[in-house]
Amino acid sequence: MSSCCEGPVLTYDILFITADQWRADHLPGRAPVALPNLEALLQDSVLFRRHYTQAYPCGAARAGLHTGLYPHKHRSILNGTPLDARHPTVFSLMRGAGVRPRLFGYTDTTADPRLLPPGDPAIGDYEGVAPGLDVDTLLTERATPWLAHLKRRGTAVPHPERGRDAIFAARPFGAPALFEAEDSETAFLTDRFLDWFSVAGPEPFFAHLSFIAPHPPFAVAEPFHSLVDPADVALPIGWGSFARDGAQHPLIAFHQARTDLSKFAPGLAGPAVAADEASVRRIRATYAAMAAEVDHHLGRIVAALKAAGRWERTLLVLSGDHGEQLFDHGLLGKLGYFDQSAHIPLILRDPRPEADAARGSVVDAFTQSIDLLPTLLQFAGLRVPANVDGESLLPFCRGERSAGWRDAAHWSFDFRDLVRGRPEAPRGLTDRLASLHVVRTERLKYVHFPGLPPAIYDLASDPEERRNLAGDAAGERLRAEGLERLLNLRLRHEENTLTEWSPD
Repeated sequence: MSSCCEGPVLTYDILFITADQWRADHLPGRAPVALPNLEALLQDSVLFRRHYTQAYPCGAARAGLHTGLYPHKHRSILNGTPLDARHPTVFSLMRGAGVRPRLFGYTDTTADPRLLPPGDPAIGDYEGVAPGLDVDTLLTERATPWLAHLKRRGTAVPHPERGRDAIFAARPFGAPALFEAEDSETAFLTDRFLDWFSVAGPEPFFAHLSFIAPHPPFAVAEPFHSLVDPADVALPIGWGSFARDGAQHPLIAFHQARTDLSKFAPGLAGPAVAADEASVRRIRATYAAMAAEVDHHLGRIVAALKAAGRWERTLLVLSGDHGEQLFDHGLLGKLGYFDQSAHIPLILRDPRPEADAARGSVVDAFTQSIDLLPTLLQFAGLRVPANVDGESLLPFCRGERSAGWRDAAHWSFDFRDLVRGRPEAPRGLTDRLASLHVVRTERLKYVHFPGLPPAIYDLASDPEERRNLAGDAAGERLRAEGLERLLNLRLRHEENTLTEWSPD
């Protein structure tokens, strides 16, 4: 009889942290706020400077993060689109190393309805839990555990059925959040992890800590609220000429016309593209302050690991799911095709001695969310499934670079709206045509639309993506390169679960 413990056994701790909607330029040295704990972590880690998600919004981004697959393979392309149960997740695969991955937060995974009985409330629920996780604290938009915590602490909880949004709506725009800083969602989730960690025992663990900050609503408690002076933040790309960005491409004009402030900041309404300077500065300052709050609680976590003597046996991954436009190009949220929605942080700390030489280094190679699954599996000594699209990042942590490493990032965005049924984009696109697919090299940005004109940028001369070259002679040359790269990507990353199987 086979033993239940056959195979590799994890001997290190793994802490996998994500911060929702965290864009890559809000790291030490670039953010408009001090981030001392991240700065200290970077001295002991590897920073991947060109790290990109493969899709957005949240559910689509996390589907790639959890499965190591491009969206054209996992096809969980919208919030609420089921994740096919045949695709294993990093959490289900890590159980093969003798650990039970534990969740603090959320994963925005929609269950495969074919495995559920008719009428099951999990059908269509985009805030389900990724397969393979044991749930410690589930913190969805309803935020029930957090609201209960606030109530115990004496904070009024208006309309608990409305979840977290009602708490933020209780204060006007530009005011600090209703609760104390020690009772925020970020603080609460950190407390839950630290409570569990304090009694978890000496066995190696895999924990996934999924912070919602700096996701909207853009509001934060004191002292973080006053940490960043709105006058000190830079105005967004295109400020004063957002119409020029809208004229670049019909999809950008479409998003500018339909993105409303009410989804992002309590007490505001109207088109984001028409927001006044004071509101823009306040939102950008609050976003930076929310990043500083994450930094503060990261410091608490690192201190606890060190106090317990476990820092030197902990692999730490710190990243996000996707970015945030923050009014750049007249947009808010994660949408369109600009880098602000796709470029995200990645910090990787490998505790093993062979990683000492690379500590404090910066990697300029293009890396992607899909690389984290093979990285974690390789660290645990587990086999990476043949169908996985990502590549392990562990060689970079040893100061090495794999031969033939990619020289581009790729992502997709499906902008259909199956729930409200509104027109997906100009020209009456059908659902299956309402998508875009990006090839981003050091110089080239090629955006392919199956039903709209392309967008093409020469990033060497136009790093802010203000001039769409589609139709120009220079643009046509770049378009040929982009099309070839996109076709080759699809051909290299076809379904491969059984393709390489052999009886040997």
